[in-house]
Amino acid sequence: MSLAAFFAIWSLHLMAAISPGPAVLMSARIGIRDGLRTGIFLSVGIGLGGVIWAAAALFGLNLLFAAAPSLLLGFKILGGAYLVWMGWHMWREASVPLDVANIQQPKLTALKALRLGLFTQLANPKPAVLFSAIFLGTVPPSAPTWIYGAILLAVFANETIWNCAVARVFSFDRTKRAYTGLKTTLDRAFGAALAALGMKIAAT
Repeated sequence: MSLAAFFAIWSLHLMAAISPGPAVLMSARIGIRDGLRTGIFLSVGIGLGGVIWAAAALFGLNLLFAAAPSLLLGFKILGGAYLVWMGWHMWREASVPLDVANIQQPKLTALKALRLGLFTQLANPKPAVLFSAIFLGTVPPSAPTWIYGAILLAVFANETIWNCAVARVFSFDRTKRAYTGLKTTLDRAFGAALAALGMKIAAT
């Protein structure tokens, strides 16, 4: 595989990672609510989820989806339901007041943040289809193992670094202060957007 083909894979995936979706939405919310440290662990979980979908695409999951469309539909419904469930919880808890004095203290442990990031990413099976389209014709079947490793590393870096950046932007003190005054509205907006994304994933 040529360097140009590898750069094409990297850039196409980066654009996909940057586009608004459940992972970016969750990174913004955790950055506001829990701060950068928790956002980093969340981003690592998102990166690991991206690696799992990319590895599945590299090893033929899309062929399995093509042979058994009901399997992809099942993944979509389960993933969409999970995102709707998270969105409902955000909406339901939106009116719970936030302790401004303790806003800097993370509400999630590192492990829980990592797990949340991983599950948020795995709840959307569409990346497996996207990766398959990107890899088709750019990754030759005879590619050495290190090429696969380099692709997976690029996917992990794109997902993790971008979502860390999102969490950082939303973790600034000015953003946090604005959040405390608009918590109910913003949490309901986050919840509604996440639920809408879940329903869209399940329906398309």
